[in-house]
Amino acid sequence: MASKLNAVARWKVGASLIGVALALGACGSSPRAAGKTAAKALFDGRTLEGWVQRGGAAAYRVEDGCIVGETRPNQPNSFLCTSGEYGDFTLQLEFKIDEGLNSGVQIRSQRRDEKGLQRVFGYQVEIDPSERSWTGGIYDEGRRGWLASLEGRDAARGAFKHGEWNTMKVECRGDHIATWINGVPCADLTDSMTPRGFIALQVHGVGAKTEPMRVRWRGITLAP
Repeated sequence: MASKLNAVARWKVGASLIGVALALGACGSSPRAAGKTAAKALFDGRTLEGWVQRGGAAAYRVEDGCIVGETRPNQPNSFLCTSGEYGDFTLQLEFKIDEGLNSGVQIRSQRRDEKGLQRVFGYQVEIDPSERSWTGGIYDEGRRGWLASLEGRDAARGAFKHGEWNTMKVECRGDHIATWINGVPCADLTDSMTPRGFIALQVHGVGAKTEPMRVRWRGITLAP
């Protein structure tokens, strides 16, 4: 009888140790235990708190959980900029744009005084619904021009979906910047000119056109 009780006791101890090991294994695989930090929302879905407008006077507002940028005639490029600056990160968001409008998402960007306005300059991930189809390419706004176009990259040029919500992912690590549209790799750039700056949502100038055009963004998150 004693031997049976001892055997049962040994079995319970073994089972307990296995349970502890499994629990520790599960904890070890969690993002927090691995030293990872969860992505944070740059847009709360209700207000433009944490954002400041620079450049032109396009209209920005919150509508149905989205940031809506709407053109105004005879305005230069307009930018809704984060109040904070960021260096290395993974940026993810969704966007939808009217046909005939151009836009982009600024990363690691800066500003300078120019003609009485705060001129935004720096890396821009292009949103280009035109026939050229360079959405996801990298343009140096207000500075050097195209750094990573999508010329000759048919898969990347075909990633953008007209009239629909699209996903954008941007990774900045050191001097390396990479972009994806709807999960399709687009631009891959090595450039060390600007290691840190704000993020901004562009409404491109449309000249004298009076009929408003719109671009929308939602689900804007940033992970280190």
